Amino acid sequence: MAKKNIATFFGPQLGLSTVGDFAYAYSGTVQATSADHTMLFFTSGDSTLVGKITCIGGVENNGGGVAAGTVSAFTLSFNGQEITRFKTSTSGTSPDHEAHQTYPIIIPPRTEVKVIVFSTSTDGKTSVIINGRLV
Repeated sequence: MAKKNIATFFGPQLGLSTVGDFAYAYSGTVQATSADHTMLFFTSGDSTLVGKITCIGGVENNGGGVAAGTVSAFTLSFNGQEITRFKTSTSGTSPDHEAHQTYPIIIPPRTEVKVIVFSTSTDGKTSVIINGRLV
């Protein structure tokens, strides 16, 4: 019988998890804040990660505040150097931006990865997901 890789999800965390040749990092939902907040922070392993990053803007889930929204800026850094920024908007006043942004990403081996978020208000919760294959 072939041996199977069994994945166990331990919940959102700052780090990168691997299962076989797949890797993922889930920040979990974090209250939007008008100060920089670290969503993910880890050092990649000995393989290159080829995948995608998804940044999700502030979303309320309390019934009365579902219509509320915020503009969020996510910053991706490698080894302390800013690589790019992603902007999301869940506010009806900024229809030119999406509530989430997904882009391809390649993370080199042994790279310190950090994603921070800054929002225009505290309406809703934000999250970040990185997933892909290790090659």
